[in-house]
Amino acid sequence: MKQTTGILLFATGALAFYAGNINYFSPSLHHPSLGISIPKVAARTYESLPWKPEQLNFTHGVASGDPYDDSVILWTRAAPTMDNDHSNTTVSGTTGLFSHETEEFVMFSKSKVCVDWKIARDEKFEKVADEGRVWTSSDIDFTVKVEAKRLSPFTTYYYQFNICDSDKNSPVGRTKTLPARGKKVPSDIKLAVYSCSNYPQGFFNMFGNTVRKDSVDFVVFLGDYIYEYQNGQYGWGDALGRIPQPDRVTYTLYDYRKRIATYRTDLDLVANHMKFPWIQVWDDHEVADNTWRDGSSFLRNNEDSFISDGAVSTDSRKANAVRAYFEWMPIRQVDMDDGLRIWRDFKFGDLFDLIMLDTRQYDRSITNLYDNTGYIKDISNDTSCSLMGPRQEAWFYRTLKQSSKRGTKNLPYNYDAWDGYVANRNRTFATLYENSITNNIMLAGDTHASWASDLVWLDAPTELGEYDPITGRGAIGVEFAVSAVTSPSPLGQNITMEETETDTNLLKSFNKELQWTDLYYRGYCELSIGYDGVSARFYGSPDIRTRNGFEVSLANFTVKDGENRLQRYGEEMVASVDGKVEFGSLQRGRTVTTNLTYDTEEKKWFVFEEQ
Repeated sequence: MKQTTGILLFATGALAFYAGNINYFSPSLHHPSLGISIPKVAARTYESLPWKPEQLNFTHGVASGDPYDDSVILWTRAAPTMDNDHSNTTVSGTTGLFSHETEEFVMFSKSKVCVDWKIARDEKFEKVADEGRVWTSSDIDFTVKVEAKRLSPFTTYYYQFNICDSDKNSPVGRTKTLPARGKKVPSDIKLAVYSCSNYPQGFFNMFGNTVRKDSVDFVVFLGDYIYEYQNGQYGWGDALGRIPQPDRVTYTLYDYRKRIATYRTDLDLVANHMKFPWIQVWDDHEVADNTWRDGSSFLRNNEDSFISDGAVSTDSRKANAVRAYFEWMPIRQVDMDDGLRIWRDFKFGDLFDLIMLDTRQYDRSITNLYDNTGYIKDISNDTSCSLMGPRQEAWFYRTLKQSSKRGTKNLPYNYDAWDGYVANRNRTFATLYENSITNNIMLAGDTHASWASDLVWLDAPTELGEYDPITGRGAIGVEFAVSAVTSPSPLGQNITMEETETDTNLLKSFNKELQWTDLYYRGYCELSIGYDGVSARFYGSPDIRTRNGFEVSLANFTVKDGENRLQRYGEEMVASVDGKVEFGSLQRGRTVTTNLTYDTEEKKWFVFEEQ
């Protein structure tokens, strides 16, 4: 009887150590089958000794994300190998989702990894706020994800992981909590906004620049963290030593784990994750090109598609991608009613609400798949066509109204073209205009282009009044779009500055609300958000083919509190702060290209000359 009691007690303790690692759970609270069976993992490993500390390494740094005012998610990977778990059972019709009970697929599953973690107000960890011990295993690719709790609002913290009972430590990470919900924010909040990082196209220098400048509080990533292509299909990485692994199109769980892990070998991306808490969503390429609810450009759940594209169904491929994403990203479970829900919001005191939308994977109606463009145009104004799906739409409009009642600014993120979903677009504008929801800043990515625009319902009912593009009167907010970290210009990979001028001028002439756009530079945007308004600074990289800390200041814009438009300056009513931009096309203003470049590593300015 004593022996049995001891086993029961051990089993109970084991379950607790596994349960402390969020990655064993399903990405969806309402779909537990997408998680890993902790009792089975515990039963398989309890007789085996853990991996020895000398066999283990923290292979991909540390990361933090999804901050609240009293907690934050912490992440690392403690593994006996740089490689990833080879389980591909999710593509077999006879095996349960994410079953790791077959030795054929799991090499290391009989031994666990024990990891301690702690978070403190100081780098010496003399003022520890929270700590714990968790286990990980090959079932979740040796990843560790925990929620650090009992934290103070708007406070900087330092965190570290340790292989249990050893001196093998992870790098020290830094993170920050949100301001207290509903309370005054003591200082402006600074965000770095990124989108579209393509590994074989170039180095992720833009991630490193904010680290070297230490210029922001939080990072917002708008999707396309990875690309699913084989080397050469969307960028050749050979010359740069950046061939995406595995070197094939991604379909299986192993494929997606390995692809994310490959991206996480970029030192600037690792440094950015280590320095700042991330708030992120996916776009399409985290799964496949042009995904929608029931398929993608080349995988459409028909026989030809199944045979030619990996012999995997759309749902299985999505499940593989989502499981790997959830394991490797510092994101929370959301109180989901669907296994793919990632849409959520973050409240920054009483200053603003950040609303993160999913306009790709959740419930998007059929999209442009390259061979159905005419059909998409024909149905674009159909009431049932939606970027978000009815549940997310209802949640979005409800969240906007609640935010407006609280008197905060709104930062919704929509990263995809509305042209194919006119009815959804009009419902969104109607919600904003009819409920007088003001102080809206829309963030956009995916297009690989930068722009600053008044947010306008151009085909609004006449009673709402005319839009004046000179003053901005009639707008309901502002839209800022960020370029890509490395993904190529929408005009092509090898486009020159001179060749982009014609297209940017055409865009400006066809879109009167568009105050500035640039199609040349790969880059990002920094936002400073305060009670007086929002300022936006756009930066571009003059060279992504080498690893460097260079950046060019492209354009600066201001939005004053309550004015719902880009601030105009001077007699010409130019939207940019000083009446000019470094590059791109500016309504009524000047483009003065100097190539003046700041080296964030050497902390000095110079004129960049392309070799």
